[in-house]
Amino acid sequence: MKKIALITLLIAAGAAGAWWLDLPARLGWAEDNRSTVLYGNVDIRQVSLGFRVSGRIAELRVDEGDAIKAGDVIARLDAEPFQQALDAAEADAEALRATLAKLKAGARPTEIAQARAAHDERLAELQNAELAYQRAQRLRPAGTISQAELDQAIATRAAATARAASAREALALLEEGSRVEDIATAEAQANAATAKAASARTALKDVELVAPSAGVILSRVREVGAVVSPADTVYVLSLTEPVWVRAYVAEPNLGRVHPGMKVKVTSDTNPGHGYEGTIGFISPVAEFTPKSVETPELRTDLVYRLRIVIAKPGTDLRQGMPVTVHLPSPEAGT
Repeated sequence: MKKIALITLLIAAGAAGAWWLDLPARLGWAEDNRSTVLYGNVDIRQVSLGFRVSGRIAELRVDEGDAIKAGDVIARLDAEPFQQALDAAEADAEALRATLAKLKAGARPTEIAQARAAHDERLAELQNAELAYQRAQRLRPAGTISQAELDQAIATRAAATARAASAREALALLEEGSRVEDIATAEAQANAATAKAASARTALKDVELVAPSAGVILSRVREVGAVVSPADTVYVLSLTEPVWVRAYVAEPNLGRVHPGMKVKVTSDTNPGHGYEGTIGFISPVAEFTPKSVETPELRTDLVYRLRIVIAKPGTDLRQGMPVTVHLPSPEAGT
């Protein structure tokens, strides 16, 4: 019985020793001197795609699960209202450009000749009125004409003088051309109309929804015939690249990682196939992760967030997939 008790005691002591030796590993206290293994999740960016203009959806060319390339046209709005707006804007711009050209060119030679002839006619009328006035002035002292007739001659001469002056100024205006201020105003209006036409042309191009990057369509939110605004999402796109891994490193191992370090990433789905990754970002801010441990010293561990860029992700890595990050051993260098 004593032998059996002694054997039982030795077995229990060995089990307790093995349990105690394995405790640091199970609690994460032990550090592998050859390599450090981190755990994280795949992080793939998603983009909500929509039109920059409001309108009615005329065509949706892709559906959920379809792979698309950057530059693919994946949806279109009804373009007729935008084409009509562009035609009207271009017509307005053309009219204002014609007005500007007219002001810059000034009066035509025939218009100047016409104004000069009108001026000569007014001068002839003035000369005739001047002769009539002088005649009436000579005849009035002798009583040959009445005072009323003299007054009429004076008024006729004054009116002829004013008409001649008006014709002279009109001729001068035509010969001088348009005012600088009028030309500047017309030029500004023409430029504004040209910009409005360019905006209408851009709006017409925006009736096509173009994929900004390669990826896979996750959601098709709208259907043909729906009226959408720029704030509405039509598709949700999961980008093919870049693919990142979000992982955390404990504070004691922080000195073993640095931006630019090459690491190996494996997934539970295909652990035999590794992906080459590069540490691109290490958070400068520590995060506290609570632990269910007994010792006060290890009640919380300081961890830092890492972002690892996968060089050639392929199609196997999916959003949220758990992965394992293998850091190189110190002997292998960085």
